[in-house]
Amino acid sequence: MTQPSPYKSTGGLLRIARAFGYSLQGLGAAWRHEAAFRQETVLAAILIPLGLWLGDSAVERLLLAGAPVLVLAVELLNSAIETLADAIGTDYHPLLGRAKDIGSAAVLLTLLLAAAAWAAVLAPRWWPS
Repeated sequence: MTQPSPYKSTGGLLRIARAFGYSLQGLGAAWRHEAAFRQETVLAAILIPLGLWLGDSAVERLLLAGAPVLVLAVELLNSAIETLADAIGTDYHPLLGRAKDIGSAAVLLTLLLAAAAWAAVLAPRWWPS
């Protein structure tokens, strides 16, 4: 029988509390080390309240306020990929470059999705058909 990993928690409320703490550490690390995350966080701090104010329905508010949150989540994943790639080595390797490029593409697609969500909700108000 395989021994359980000493790095894996067993569960319970303590696990939830620790996981929350690790999440806060991750947000702090992203804020300190990732300029793109800081820029997107500032943008989200503007867009989330604006989206809650501009949305006419719960669905519109969810789309407008949720889109920037999704961008932040994908940026965090991209930053994690880049951090791991840099930890492996700073010398160029095509697979590490590919991993970073794919992560960056994920952020781009999420930014485009966020822009499309905002346009889909707000454009009909300014340019009625």
